[in-house]
Amino acid sequence: MFERPYYPLISKRIALKRKFIQVLMGPRQVGKTTLVRQILEKYHHPWHYASADEATHPLWLQQQWETIRQKATSTRSSEGLLVIDEIQKIPDWSNQVKTQWDKDSFDNIPVKLILLGSSQLMMQKGLSESLAGRFEVIYIPHWSYTEMRDAFGFTPSDYIWFGGYPGPAEMIADESRWKEYIRLSLIETTLMRDILLMVRIDKPVLLRNLFDLGCAWSGQILSFNKILGQLKDVGNTTTLAHYLKLLEGAGMIMGLEKFSPSAIRQRASSPKFQVFNTALMSATSPNRHIEIRSQPEIYGRWVESSIGAHLLGQSITHPINLFYWREGNHEVDFVLQRGDKTIGIEVKSGRNKPSSGIPEFSRRFGPAKILLIGRGGIPIEEFLTITVSDLFS
Repeated sequence: MFERPYYPLISKRIALKRKFIQVLMGPRQVGKTTLVRQILEKYHHPWHYASADEATHPLWLQQQWETIRQKATSTRSSEGLLVIDEIQKIPDWSNQVKTQWDKDSFDNIPVKLILLGSSQLMMQKGLSESLAGRFEVIYIPHWSYTEMRDAFGFTPSDYIWFGGYPGPAEMIADESRWKEYIRLSLIETTLMRDILLMVRIDKPVLLRNLFDLGCAWSGQILSFNKILGQLKDVGNTTTLAHYLKLLEGAGMIMGLEKFSPSAIRQRASSPKFQVFNTALMSATSPNRHIEIRSQPEIYGRWVESSIGAHLLGQSITHPINLFYWREGNHEVDFVLQRGDKTIGIEVKSGRNKPSSGIPEFSRRFGPAKILLIGRGGIPIEEFLTITVSDLFS
């Protein structure tokens, strides 16, 4: 598999002295396990890899730890490396890790640790509650356009429709097969295993329908009350907001907040649906790529969502906040904020949109930059290769 540019960064950190637990988080099927296996191939000390999918009893994690301790002791090695995949599937995992990590620290046993998880929400809870001061998080996002281009020869059009999942990339010539893979191996597994089996969900049908609605309306702004109306489900906005957070934690859909100098107004705003990966939109669409490409107004939603996904992935790995902005008929597709600097971004791809958004936004907030992506501005292909943090230079 194509070797991502994260590899040297991660291997360098692991080569440091035993100080922090390395935590690799990210959505399913983005290559976390493959990255670690590449690292293990070049690791010159004893190591042990185990997946929590195999955990069958409460002492399973302790057994894995004893295995690497024994390997390090028997070989008289100066260190050892333990890798636990899908750690969030172990009940009370963070307290168990804390117990074993602190024991090694007290006994001066040089075992290093990598934890992998596909549920950001579940991982963050355990890290903040039990492992404060003991870990370093490395977020592994979906693959970028440049990675999919260099690894699989994706064109910009390929990336906009098929997104950034490397596993099924070679299936795109058979779109029906590709869609089936995304639906069964990614969507169903994430919803049914990563969320429903690990978090109490009182309304699983509402969660499923919210995901489908988020894909169908990616790039659109809807109030929670309107969302409930669309779903035709008896629920409340608090439940809906919670379910949207769960989908965000699984790296599927996010509800972008409206940009405002007031944090209270941001949190109270109607969300703008944004998929983390346009593959989720395409796999759940009844249409094929060639059909959508021939309808510029509809295809524009995929273009805008691919730009949003690019911004969203990098906003997680860089200290950047991502918003939208709208007042009346004035709308700005995306707003980036870092410190006291803001950047307004408008995406043009053949859609008929109000032209007053950027001027009005500039008048009110005085952004550092205003960018036009697409028709008449920065080419979409070029923007998809940009490191977003460089825009603030």
